[in-house]
Amino acid sequence: MGKLINGKWTVKSIINSDDSGAYNRIPRTFLDVISENHEVFKPESGRYHLYVSYACPWATRTLIYRKLKDLEKHISVSVLHPDMLEDGWTFDDSFPHATKDHIYNYKYLREIYLKANSGITTSVTVPVLWDKKTETIVNNESSTIIRIFNSAFNNLTNNHIDYYPSQKKKKIDELNNLIYTNINNGVYRSGFAVSQDAYDDAVINLFKTLDILEEILSKTKYLLGEYFTEADLRLIPTLLRFDSVYFTHFKCNMKRIIDYKNLHRFMYNMLKIPAVKETYYIDHIKRHYYFSHQQINPYRIIPRGPKNL
Repeated sequence: MGKLINGKWTVKSIINSDDSGAYNRIPRTFLDVISENHEVFKPESGRYHLYVSYACPWATRTLIYRKLKDLEKHISVSVLHPDMLEDGWTFDDSFPHATKDHIYNYKYLREIYLKANSGITTSVTVPVLWDKKTETIVNNESSTIIRIFNSAFNNLTNNHIDYYPSQKKKKIDELNNLIYTNINNGVYRSGFAVSQDAYDDAVINLFKTLDILEEILSKTKYLLGEYFTEADLRLIPTLLRFDSVYFTHFKCNMKRIIDYKNLHRFMYNMLKIPAVKETYYIDHIKRHYYFSHQQINPYRIIPRGPKNL
């Protein structure tokens, strides 16, 4: 694992902590958008490329949207090997369903970042939305990429389904904030904590929030009614990794998702959506977390279970 500092790869832990021992996620670096009104980045078929890992919940969001919004023939994709070791994310198609870099045949994802900015200081993360025309990164923040996919290419695909409808934006934003802080990022804050107090704070808030969602889902099929929205799509990648990884590897072991009647039912309802099911690769997920995080799992032993979600 490592990061780029002034364009040079530096091997170091990606676990960044504050003075209290709490995990501190580094903000993403590239935050542009695609739109008809943008001076540079216009919605065009075949112009953009997505770099992802099937292991990463943040990248999985973008893959789900790519399928939901009929963008697969318009936005190409390369899938990184699940191991993230001293050289960070790598391209190696020896692992099932991982691929080479289809654009430049690079070996390391950091080379994509350096092509965008040769002197950059940044963590090297997925997803990456790449522009083939200008040869730069448009965006590497998943929450923005899914908004781009939700609407920017509608006239190209004629798919106008809106997962962030105007009448529900306020409620979606409120749920997103709660879910990101305490669940999406909460599992990492639990697993990457380096003090007892920081871990206790993170894991208690994680399960308080799961309890809140369990209550919400006792009344509705999805978080905001009978149809799924962006809030559901941002939650599901974390839930799908919870019992297999976060429960043990990140010490989120107060309860499993299978122990929650409504959250577990919700998870299976979401898995019936082809875009969710077809982007869920448990072999990538388990290999990445248990093999890459040597600081947490020094012998890199990958558990065989659980057999069921």
